[in-house]
Amino acid sequence: MTNKRLTKGLNTKRTQIKKVITQLWDNDFGYFHSIVFFTSKILVKWTTKMVHVRKYALDASAVAFVGMIGMYVFFPVMANADFAKDQVPMDHKTVALMMNAMENETKSYGKLPASKEAEPFKTMMIPITAYTSEVGQTDDTPCITASGMDVCERNTEDIVAANFLPIGTRVKIPDLYGDRIFTVQDRMNKRYDKHMDVWLKDLKQAKQFGLKYTKIEVF
Repeated sequence: MTNKRLTKGLNTKRTQIKKVITQLWDNDFGYFHSIVFFTSKILVKWTTKMVHVRKYALDASAVAFVGMIGMYVFFPVMANADFAKDQVPMDHKTVALMMNAMENETKSYGKLPASKEAEPFKTMMIPITAYTSEVGQTDDTPCITASGMDVCERNTEDIVAANFLPIGTRVKIPDLYGDRIFTVQDRMNKRYDKHMDVWLKDLKQAKQFGLKYTKIEVF
């Protein structure tokens, strides 16, 4: 009895669903009926045309092949345009230009003239001392200059400290270091105005340097 009731209930639901679908289809709900109808007509037309294309595909290929052969027979210049272009003789001017271009690729142009050494825009007589990366002589970051450079890692004695010149200025101390170029990368105590400190690696050498009153050249 239970199975019969379930079967009867399912059949009733199926019947109700079919009625609902039939009503929606007949009323063209959401234009679904119209869309299906017109789509089917378009597909039928396309299928008919494809049948004709397939029917004459071999004939169309044969016509294209014959046309290509005829192009080579009756219009060889057009069919071989690139080949004919390569066969055109070049005049003397064109040949001369090509020869010059080939010679320029291997020609030696020598060396550029060496530029003269720039003249300093300012010369000054100032007192100079020396310092090292010691906490007692600098601050709690003795290796880092005012510009942010790590002189300990760089390990090259070409850095000076000065308050009266911009960071990055190049200077020479000719009487002490000849043509060696120093760069201003650090600052001194505010009480020093026209004064310069040379960074050295060794504390003993810095003490032996003492105080020197000498000429600097600013570039």
